[in-house]
Amino acid sequence: MMGAGIPERDGGMGGNLIRNAETIQEILDGACARRELLILVTPYLRFESSFLKLEGKDIHVLATMGRDDALFGLRHAELRMRFPHSLTFLEAGTQLKGFGIVEGRRTLRLAVPNALQEEDHRSAYRVERVGRVPVTFSTPKYELLVGTLADISTTGARVYATRDLPEDEFAPGASMAVTIPLVEGIRINAQVKLRHVHGRTFGVEFSPRLDEPLLPLLARWIFERREEDRERAARRGVEAGEPQAQEGGRNLSLVPQGLVLVSGDGALEAQLQDLLGGLQPLRRIPATAQALKEAVAQNPALVLFHLSSLGLDERRRLRPLAELLQGRVPFLLLGTGLEGGPLLELGTELKAAVSIVFNPARSVFFQRLVQGVLRRTYEGGESPLAPKEPEGT
Repeated sequence: MMGAGIPERDGGMGGNLIRNAETIQEILDGACARRELLILVTPYLRFESSFLKLEGKDIHVLATMGRDDALFGLRHAELRMRFPHSLTFLEAGTQLKGFGIVEGRRTLRLAVPNALQEEDHRSAYRVERVGRVPVTFSTPKYELLVGTLADISTTGARVYATRDLPEDEFAPGASMAVTIPLVEGIRINAQVKLRHVHGRTFGVEFSPRLDEPLLPLLARWIFERREEDRERAARRGVEAGEPQAQEGGRNLSLVPQGLVLVSGDGALEAQLQDLLGGLQPLRRIPATAQALKEAVAQNPALVLFHLSSLGLDERRRLRPLAELLQGRVPFLLLGTGLEGGPLLELGTELKAAVSIVFNPARSVFFQRLVQGVLRRTYEGGESPLAPKEPEGT
């Protein structure tokens, strides 16, 4: 059941768009009751968390990162949440509203979304990396046979039999029983309908569909595998292709390469060399228009503007430099010894990809942020990412 009223849903290529407020509240209430897993993503970063409590227009989720990381990583207009629900997965835009405490645990307060995007049931995500999972199944004449799991979704599975199947019994639509000990805590004993047979491989649909408590456990396991697949694809980078000229006059006849630090601080350059040198070559230039123009002509992948002050003079010097890059090269604001709030406001004003106060103690987070900016910017073309990437993404 999806709510007392009739859920308002808009059909679409990517599944239904759930808009009914009561339905959304019921879904979120259930997710909190289950302490359901969720993934928080921006164009540049992803964090794993879990639902804790629905409170008015706020959702409390477990704070799995520090306060500063949350502020700089999640305060983004394109913040989204993803989580499993019943047979499918849901996704929605949200925003970070602040912090809280639930049952003695630190939380992030997120805005309750106005709509949830539901994936189409007809294309339930199938996990193919299942390892070696034995499957026991009965023929329609109740003969017990064995096989191995080929893939599985919330709606069915594909099995490879260890012997030839009796052709006279294995016809689409036939009813069977299967036992799939997927992982510890998830053992499927279900009635199924045979959907297709190809040699020793056959596909089945769970009929009736799986129910609680098994379905939420399977959906969460599949959701985790899908997120791993997405992250693995991001790590590989996008496939190389012919670079195209972008709006704003940027020439991509060469793959963008290299990081440019606009700063007079040699010590900061040394720190960033150690931190980012494995991703991209990094060089430092003075904060002058001529130096920046020469650097842009060499087609860098990213420019980092260092700010040690947010005074009026500093802002005046930065503005024309940032304008030189608009629509041509992505840039971020990198503050040292500054308050985070004003830096975020300035970054929004100048349309920086990211604004962050640099803290060497949070170096892995900063690495992930730079990687995310590069992936987001160059997806669909050649990726400037080096093959070696730091752990912790």
